[in-house]
Amino acid sequence: MDAREQKGLVLAKDKRVRHVAGPTWAVPSQSNETSAYLVNAVDGTCTCPDYEVRRRKCKHLFAVEFVRVVETEADGSTTITESLKVTRKTYVQDWPAYNAAQVAEKETVMVLLRGLCDGVQTPVCQCRGRKPIALSDAAYAMTMKVYTTVSGRRASTDIKACADDGHISRAPSYNAIFDYFDKPEMTPILVRLIEESAKPLASVETSFAVDSTVFGTAVYKRWFDAKYGREMSEATWLKAHAMVGTVTNVVTAISVTDSSGADSPQLPPLVASTTQRFQIAETSADKAYLGHANLAAIEAVGAVPFIPFKTNSRSTGSAAWRRMWAMFVLKQDEFLAHYHRRSNVESTFSAIKRKFGGAVRSKRFTAQVNEILCKVLCHNLTVVVHAMHELGIEPSFAGASAALPA
Repeated sequence: MDAREQKGLVLAKDKRVRHVAGPTWAVPSQSNETSAYLVNAVDGTCTCPDYEVRRRKCKHLFAVEFVRVVETEADGSTTITESLKVTRKTYVQDWPAYNAAQVAEKETVMVLLRGLCDGVQTPVCQCRGRKPIALSDAAYAMTMKVYTTVSGRRASTDIKACADDGHISRAPSYNAIFDYFDKPEMTPILVRLIEESAKPLASVETSFAVDSTVFGTAVYKRWFDAKYGREMSEATWLKAHAMVGTVTNVVTAISVTDSSGADSPQLPPLVASTTQRFQIAETSADKAYLGHANLAAIEAVGAVPFIPFKTNSRSTGSAAWRRMWAMFVLKQDEFLAHYHRRSNVESTFSAIKRKFGGAVRSKRFTAQVNEILCKVLCHNLTVVVHAMHELGIEPSFAGASAALPA
């Protein structure tokens, strides 16, 4: 038995596997208890993503085969006598390096962030009175506020500690930090800091994946619905479109849009931004990014695209389209081995949300965008810290190397 057949045997024991009509069966999803996939036992097809990509027998088809065999037994028994041991792939963890990185993370992040922010230039102010906060200090304070994962008022202690350690010239009040979150001019600065924070890993990363994720907000849309005669409401959210290295999970390029931002048009600018600091060998993405323009953008930088085709896709198209179609059809195992590296971008989004929160505290759109960018910047800095201990990477941020903790 291969792995899918073994999983199908386990799935066949689920009492929710049922016969719908004719050759159609409903097999529950193992990842989502409320959904199921439709299997055609005669045609050998399934509506699951695994079958759509591989066009080969999936675990749901195997499950139906086992159930059908059981149902046709003479004594009417529904007992499956085979037993199996399901194993999962594990990875070796360098625990001494991991522990050292965790212990030194906050202190190292403070130093690395200062080195990054040293490159932020503040326009000369001709105004009278007290000078405004330098943009470099504002970016530093905003990022450390998000790193603490607490409210702006409670983060004031950490910001003051940063000032006492000489990382910023003076500690801005929490209201001043909130004001800078609302400034549109901070958005390109934070984007550039994210891109620069990933640069030390250019010697490690050549394989990348693109995807988007949603960050929730505390803002609701409300309207009166004439059909139902009552007020309706729904939560709003933002989408972060990112390109991620599949080895270290560092974010190399990012764009934040509102909830209506489409995924596919974001790929070319993400690829173009990444190529300014990285050499891209391959790029993987899901079917939402399938398109001639995206394939051309990836091949234009010397990379190989790995994007699965849809069920209604055809072999005719551009040269890039035909090349990927040939690999998808003739070398499917090799294609899937590269394509499944895309799962690392999901791991990256999960890590960001688990550590720094899957929702934003800000109420206005510009502040929400900047808060998400700060979350990603914090994630990149923690990735660099771990790379320093586990891979021996030495970051080259201005002013950071000399001040790193021993």
